[in-house]
Amino acid sequence: MAKLTIVGLGPGAKEHLTLATLTAMKQHKKIYLRTEKHPVVAYLKGEGIVYQTFDAVYEEKEDFQEVYQHIVDDLVNKAKREDILYAVPGHPYVAENTVQMLIEACRKEKEIEKIVYPAMSFIDAMFMALEVDPVNGFKLLDGLQLEKQEPDTAIANIITQVYDPLIASEVKLRLMNYYEDEQEIFVVKNAGIPQLQRIEKIPLYMLDRLDWIDYLTSLYIPGIDTEQKKYYNVNNLVEIMEILRSKEGCPWDIKQTHDSLKPYLIEESYEVLEAIDKKDDILLEEELGDLLLQVIFHSQIAKERNVFTMEDVVQGICEKLIFRHPHVFRGVKADTSKEALQTWEQQKQQEKQIKSIADSMTMIPKELPALLKAVKVQKKAANVGFDWDELKDVVSKVKEELQEVLEAEKAKDAAKLSEEIGDLIFAAVNLSRFLKVDPEDALNATCRKFINRFQYIEMTAAKEGKTLEEMTLKEMDLLWEKAKQRS
Repeated sequence: MAKLTIVGLGPGAKEHLTLATLTAMKQHKKIYLRTEKHPVVAYLKGEGIVYQTFDAVYEEKEDFQEVYQHIVDDLVNKAKREDILYAVPGHPYVAENTVQMLIEACRKEKEIEKIVYPAMSFIDAMFMALEVDPVNGFKLLDGLQLEKQEPDTAIANIITQVYDPLIASEVKLRLMNYYEDEQEIFVVKNAGIPQLQRIEKIPLYMLDRLDWIDYLTSLYIPGIDTEQKKYYNVNNLVEIMEILRSKEGCPWDIKQTHDSLKPYLIEESYEVLEAIDKKDDILLEEELGDLLLQVIFHSQIAKERNVFTMEDVVQGICEKLIFRHPHVFRGVKADTSKEALQTWEQQKQQEKQIKSIADSMTMIPKELPALLKAVKVQKKAANVGFDWDELKDVVSKVKEELQEVLEAEKAKDAAKLSEEIGDLIFAAVNLSRFLKVDPEDALNATCRKFINRFQYIEMTAAKEGKTLEEMTLKEMDLLWEKAKQRS
């Protein structure tokens, strides 16, 4: 069985080469470096180590991912035939994509035996150069993938792969989404290499003005105290709520319970809906923040009760979304919105152990407004074919229910009248659903229209020196008709 040995060359100084790595390189006839652009290579040459590099591939390919794939494919093919050694800068398991790709390839290629020798990483050299203890936490980010990775401003962040001023400019713009332009950062080049190491503390906005940045450059950004931040994330909101609920926090916040917060949760939800109806994006942003606060608030109270945390809430919804979207995450076919909804319902029934359509109807929250509940009940029935075929049948049902209301009223049967009114409204909801009109939106629009027209009556009456109480119904009807013509 052929053997693939993977070693790390350390951050750059010859003193940081491990004995195991140096011995292995001297024992191998076939040695491949990902790149020759590393300070320790001159020392390797002096030791008589002969090698080949993949530097030319960087010029041939369009992007880094193509380069990495070419390197991996080439090494795997060579390792099938003979023992080879592959050397990378730093530690093989720290910010080295080709190594991770090789490990995955070796899992598939059973005839290749893999050995990995560790090394000192550039992170070790960074902390040593900056004289920083990482015990308070830090986050390692790839400067080439900041569109997918986000810094955590509460702790230190190290950004690697800042290869040149162009990448530095892109990194700066990304980081300005999280930090002030004046945020102090440390730019570190050749960390841990005597006589070559360079560290400069500069404001973030100056990052791309440095002309000495190269492939051995990384950034270090210290963590920021919560109250000093300009840019916050959800973790900061959780921290702020925890402070507000602490003994030294806000007396009002400390007093709140799940039950006492119920009205605010409902109120904030409706204010979000109102912002959407107004098509006011600034207001929508604000109201979504207020609604998010309610989620954080309830999660903090639950944490104090030792039942769950905000992290549990996020974990649960992520797992639910992945489980209910097998057509996205597990290769299940769903080409249309209708098919996607059917898949969602099937997964939900499996998750909730719902054994019948009636079970799913009973699980609709009892606190939901009756109009919304009616729509949900009808849709569940319609999904299995229990629905009208034609519009005329739905209209006939509305007329039938209206007639039954009138008969109940004539019989002076209060209980029956309430029942029939409910049936009439239910039938009207069915009609709106059949016509693909949201009854909640339609009724809200009618309420707004009524209020606007009534305001016109009241304002017109005031201009004439009258109050509504002094006007006859006929006079108000005339003004109502004028209001209708205006809207």
